[in-house]
Amino acid sequence: MPQTHVPGTPPEAPLPWVLAGPILRQCTPTRWVCWLAVRERVRLRVRFHSGPPREFLLAPGEPGCTVLHAGAHLHYVMLDLTLDPALPQDVWLGYEIALQPLEDPQAAWVDAAAATPDLCYPGHTTPGWMLPARVHSLLHGSCRKPHHPAGDGLAEADALLATLLAAQQGTRAAQALPHEALQHEALPQWPSLLVMTGDQIYADDVAGPMLHAIHQVVALLGLPNEALPSGALPGIPDAQALYRHPAGFYRRETLLPRHARQAEPPQKFALNDLLFGGVEKPVFTTDSAHNHLITLGEVLAMYLLVWSPALWALVDLSAPPGLDPALRARYDRERAALENFVQGLPAARRLMAHLPTAMVFDDHDITDDWNISREWEEVAYGHPLSRRVIGNALLGYLIGQGWGNRPEVFTPPLLAAVQASLQAPGQPAHDEAITQLLAFGQWHYTWPTEPPLVVLDCRTHRWRSESSPRKPSGLMDWEALTDLQQTLKGLPAVLLVSPSPIIGVKLIEALQRVFTWAGHPLMVDAENWMAHPGAGHGILNILRHPRTPQHFVVLSGDVHYSFVYDVELRSRGRGRSRTSARGPNIWQICSSGLRNAFPPRLLDTLDVANRWLYSPRSPLNWFTRRRHMRVIPRKPEGIAHGRRLLNGSGVGLVELDAQGVPWRIRELMEGGRVVGFTRRENESRWD
Repeated sequence: MPQTHVPGTPPEAPLPWVLAGPILRQCTPTRWVCWLAVRERVRLRVRFHSGPPREFLLAPGEPGCTVLHAGAHLHYVMLDLTLDPALPQDVWLGYEIALQPLEDPQAAWVDAAAATPDLCYPGHTTPGWMLPARVHSLLHGSCRKPHHPAGDGLAEADALLATLLAAQQGTRAAQALPHEALQHEALPQWPSLLVMTGDQIYADDVAGPMLHAIHQVVALLGLPNEALPSGALPGIPDAQALYRHPAGFYRRETLLPRHARQAEPPQKFALNDLLFGGVEKPVFTTDSAHNHLITLGEVLAMYLLVWSPALWALVDLSAPPGLDPALRARYDRERAALENFVQGLPAARRLMAHLPTAMVFDDHDITDDWNISREWEEVAYGHPLSRRVIGNALLGYLIGQGWGNRPEVFTPPLLAAVQASLQAPGQPAHDEAITQLLAFGQWHYTWPTEPPLVVLDCRTHRWRSESSPRKPSGLMDWEALTDLQQTLKGLPAVLLVSPSPIIGVKLIEALQRVFTWAGHPLMVDAENWMAHPGAGHGILNILRHPRTPQHFVVLSGDVHYSFVYDVELRSRGRGRSRTSARGPNIWQICSSGLRNAFPPRLLDTLDVANRWLYSPRSPLNWFTRRRHMRVIPRKPEGIAHGRRLLNGSGVGLVELDAQGVPWRIRELMEGGRVVGFTRRENESRWD
């Protein structure tokens, strides 16, 4: 098992000033939100290099500067600045962040860009971004698993930005960049947004080398020891005991205690069977739960390691002693993939310092199949250890992702509860903070772009089945859907983020229905909009409502393959013909994964079978269609005949016209390959 030194002891090499970030979050002409993690308590100086000269000097606790202290050498800074006069639009906006030790007001200021190698693009001395008056283009993706043996879609997005800047500067540097395949006439305008649609980390699927690095970072940063729920793990009272325990590395699925419960039909189950084993797919999955993150310190350390290269230079990935030959071989494979991931982290950090980044959770940010059914919730939240595991992941999500989406909803009392958890994890205040977060209802948000970006929370507002605790919950309940309809009323167009596709692959959803009918929804991840009749009909009715947008661009991820459907719904507006009135235009655009993929042979089989079984002339499609939805698939260019699903790591690129209509949709694949999606009108079907 890995060995680490005592938390709080000085690291052998000096820690970098900036541990992660800066990451741009919500940015408008009058508001600028930026997140970063630093090694010590600091005051900050922020300057903008476009428009009238402006400078902000900020100390922790002052308006516009909120700080959370997580350990001796870990401090999170959220900058939320109100700008008056407004920033100019459609021009390059350089910004500068400088740091000064809080305890020494006479110390020299340290420029964050100078202290952070490779943060700026060639030809620039500061990071920057652009504020388009409307969204001309955006990047989006999901599912970024560090130890997957593929490239990183965020690195491809960074290469695109470098190409755009080189083209604007009139240099030939673009010719040497990975995206030289994007000829200048095909280059998009500067993207307005990076939209990350879920599974930004994999808290439930952690490689051995990553866990080894996490424990070293916990020690380097002096993160407090966490007391584990009393009696939950006999002989393991706290985080440090867990890290030293023989089962704490590659064998964590063996640690949970058993807990008898009644199932449906009545029979005895054990908590360990549901969470870590058994016939059905467990909550903390058997295939990937061997290193499932448990403690708050582990979650915080993982975020730093997936957002930034800063701490990797201080980490030793040599295999720890005591691994048997099979685990040592696995460790070496995972290490090779992880080292490839680390090589791309400077590009990912640079990208997020230059594009406002919207984020939303999906299940792997917390744990696989999070809140999939009423039964899952009753078991997972009914045991103190699984509740703590989920709560710690949610605390990490708040700090590392959710906070910057909508800072105003994270009130001072809530942040005070989070701070109490960070100072003394495992104490009653920690569990109280988890209780508050599990009841928190403001993870969804809207950004005032043009068209607006509306991001759905499809995990914590579930429509639970009343007929059976095992049936999949709807992705949003009636109240959340009603609120969504009010948000959308009167908008001509919208960018709607649904982590799970609203219109998915029909064959795969049919298979999920079969397994659900047989009582095994966990075996096939039966989490799609149509798995629950109420939620499925509710979202379609919102899309068809005469007062909701005419143009919906639905951005999704989750499924580990990419596809595009053009969808036309027949309207049910009052006074219109139900069979002929034209409803909204919908573009279901799925980009997945950023660093993940579907098993290739299985996806090929499902892709071909879906095309044959549900073709426009197929009797099966005729008998199963709902007669009010016309679906036109788009074919990925350059792949095998008949394929409509694109496999492989990459990032989605969507370009929009003045009405918010996508006029070009592409995927930037690892290695610089660019794949466009071509509409196949002759393959349209009434679904």
